Amino acid sequence: MPMPAEEIERMLREAFPDAKIQIQDLAGDGDHYAATVISEAFRGKSKVQQHQMVYAALKGKMGGELHALALTTGAPEES
Repeated sequence: MPMPAEEIERMLREAFPDAKIQIQDLAGDGDHYAATVISEAFRGKSKVQQHQMVYAALKGKMGGELHALALTTGAPEES
């Protein structure tokens, strides 16, 4: 069963309340998404660590209900 973009955003928002989140359905099938997550929680973390944090926030849905997720993550730019 496909996973709606709203559900992905809700789960990410729970884990990263300060985040700027953009979700894009790449194939229109509810299975292939691109997500951009910018959060202070990622500051000082490697890209691998950041992506692991996102996968943890998705609570095991990755690879099941959510087939593919292209991730862009990072901390906000300092101003």
